[in-house]
Formats: sequence, C-alpha cells, structure tokens
Amino acid sequence: MGFAPVPSDPFYELMRPPLDETPAQATARQQREREAQARSDEIDKSIKQAREIAKKEKNIVKVLLLGQSESGEVFQSAANPPHSKVSSLLYGKFEGLLLGHAIYADFRMRYARDDWEKERDGWRAVVQLNIVRSIITILGVVEPGLNGAPPADLDDSPAESDAEVETPEFGEEHRLLSIRLAPLRKVEAELKQRLGAVLDPVQTGSPMVSTPFEAVPDDSNSRRAMTELTVRSWKDVVDPNGRPLSTEETSAALDSLSDVIAGCKDDMQALWNDKNVRIALKRRKLGLPDSAGFFLNDVERIASRDYVVSDNDIVRARLRTVGIQEHRLKFKHGPFDDPKMSPVSVFDQRLEEDPRVNRLEDSIILWTSICQSKLLAKTQLILFLNKCDLLRRKLKRGVRVKDFLPSYGSRPNEVIPVVKYLREKFKDIQKRSSPELRSAYVYPTTVTV
Repeated sequence: MGFAPVPSDPFYELMRPPLDETPAQATARQQREREAQARSDEIDKSIKQAREIAKKEKNIVKVLLLGQSESGEVFQSAANPPHSKVSSLLYGKFEGLLLGHAIYADFRMRYARDDWEKERDGWRAVVQLNIVRSIITILGVVEPGLNGAPPADLDDSPAESDAEVETPEFGEEHRLLSIRLAPLRKVEAELKQRLGAVLDPVQTGSPMVSTPFEAVPDDSNSRRAMTELTVRSWKDVVDPNGRPLSTEETSAALDSLSDVIAGCKDDMQALWNDKNVRIALKRRKLGLPDSAGFFLNDVERIASRDYVVSDNDIVRARLRTVGIQEHRLKFKHGPFDDPKMSPVSVFDQRLEEDPRVNRLEDSIILWTSICQSKLLAKTQLILFLNKCDLLRRKLKRGVRVKDFLPSYGSRPNEVIPVVKYLREKFKDIQKRSSPELRSAYVYPTTVTV
C-alpha cells in the first residue's frame, strides 16, 4: 500500500494526490511510493546492521604509521623470525591507515594474498623504471668525465678525504657504453608516461642541524633543489581494475620496452661492474645499493623478456606518492597502536629534499614531535629501528659511526652496540618529551622478506 499522508502531517498539502488524478496516474504514483519506501527500509536495515557490526568490533585497532622517506620496509624482527617476539603484541582485529609503500606491500602480501597476486603484473613497469633510472643516474655521473669535466664531490662528509679516494679514468669504452645505453632514456620517458608519474620538485626546508645529537652549524651553500618521480597513489599504478596498464595496446607497448631493456642488459651490467664507475660513484657519495628501488645487482634476472616480479621486488620498489592513501585490512592478529619507523642505516646520509640535514637527525626530530604531541598523549608508542641489514652491510664496508655521530665515542663499530646506543637515545627522548608517563617499545627490524 502506498504512502497516505494525514491532515496533521506538515507536508500534507505538498504530498497529497492531485484532485484531478486519474486511476492510471494513481496506480503509477503508488508504485513509485512503494519503491521509495522499500529503498528507505533497505537503508534503515543497512544502518542497523552497521551498528551491530560496530558493537561486535570494539577491539579494532587503528594504526597511524609514521616515518621519513624510505624508512618503512617490512614487519620482521631482525633477531627473530616473523610472528615471534613482535607478534606477541598482536591482538584483536586491525583496521588502519598505512603510510609508506613497503609496509603497505608487506601487509598486503601477508594478509590479502589474492589481491596481492592480482596486482603483481602492475609492479613490473615500476621495477623496470627503478632499474632504468639507476642506470641513467650513473650515466649522469660518467658523462661529465667523458667531456673532460673534473670529478665532482657532492658531499663534504668526513668518511673519506679526496686523497683516500681514487680519481676515475673514463675512456672510449665508457663512451661506447653511454651511446649504447642511450635508448634507455626513451624507455624512461615512456614508462613515466605509462605510469602517470611526474617530476615533482622537492623544496628545501628551513635550516636544521646536520649531525644527530650535536648542535653543529650547517653549510647554507649546499642548498639545492631536488626532483623525484611521483604518483598520486600506488593503487592507481598497480590495481588491475584501475591502472592505465591493463589494455592490450598498453601491454604490447610495455613488452616492446621490455625488449629494449633486455637488449641493453649486458651493457647495463658492464656499466655497473666497471671499476672506474664505482670510483666515480664513491666520490659523489651516491650509495645506490643502500637506496630503495635499487636493482642493479639483479640485472640478469630483471632485464629479461620473461621477467616475473617477485615479492621482494615489490617490497623494494620505489616511486614516491603524494596523495593520501588509506588501506583497510582485517585479520585475527592485528599489530600495533602507533608505530614509528626510523632507519638506523642512514647515520651518514642526508635528506634528498634538503642535503644539509642528516637523515637520522630528521628521524629524531619526527620522533620528538610525536612524543610531544598532546593529541597522542595517551597513545602507546612503538618504534622500529629499521634497516638493520643495511646497517650491517655499511659497517662491514668500514664506515665508522663516530665519524658522523661524535657522541657515539669509542663504542664498537658493530651492529648490536650501534642499535643499543640509538635505542637508548630514542627512549630517553620519549621519557623527556612525553606529556604523560608511558612506555615506548623499540624493536630492531630488517628490510628483507
């Protein structure tokens, strides 16, 4: 039966049937009213169900994950296998906002495997762009030397003096490599277009100290603008239902680009393995192997026509996102309350957006601001000292922490003492900066899967 307003209804005059309504019109009107009432009942039912679900899911944990660029990798304890010590904190269900590609990738890999597999093909172009950009970065170091320019140093860090670093010597073989690898510039442009990536200028910030825990003046002359490839969201790139890489025409174009990359494979390997190239990169302080998106050690596998993206490739892939990303995951064991990622391997590195600022110092500033926030005063804090594997690799190469961190003093130049030192520093900051008394949990983690 259709809706029949009563005279006391304030909308009576508006909703009552027209006086000259025909039987056919009355039947059509009543049918529309029944359909509208059915839709209204469905809405009421869905609202009631949502309320009931919300009551049952009171234990959902919302996570805000914070960290500087390239700090977040995967949830795996450096000293324990996955789901061991760290997993003892897990409880209830989890629903959160995840900021940082690698954490997002690792969670999807572990807890949304079907969707993860659907997105795998979408990462192929991203990994290819990463490796092509690494080669072009190296060519940008080599080519000035081929033209007679003196070797340039971008960093004045105390690790090594010019006398300790050899001078690269480039010859005809390097010129030929540069010529044969020139097609990769077109590949880069095409991949950027296909992925929707743009060059985003990163502006330098206000003056900050350049050495962690020390008030050391910085060098204002080192200021320079940087650019980096950006996309709005990873999902726009890899989602099979929404990415611009899913048409047959686009797929054929990407296969053609893969052929070009495969054709340059031997020259890419030769360039990366060349002694003089390594010397030039060392002088320029370009630590490519320690950066996200580095795949040159896997050229043989990746620069092939039948390349298949691995889970580890996806976690290591690099493409800066500038949009807000929300990812909802539900599982029986959900992680943490308010984690913060801090890479421990970056004590000798500077921010790309402001090369005057030490990256470890930037992590300390972010950690201090989080601890001081009154909005997070009652929030449990968890700190991941991430990239312990890269720290171990760096220390084995002979890089000394005390050269960049004078307060480290004469402590052993080994992973465990370094992590212990940083752990105590971060915990001390939390105690001094928190508005209320609370505990902070600190865990060493690693980037590998």
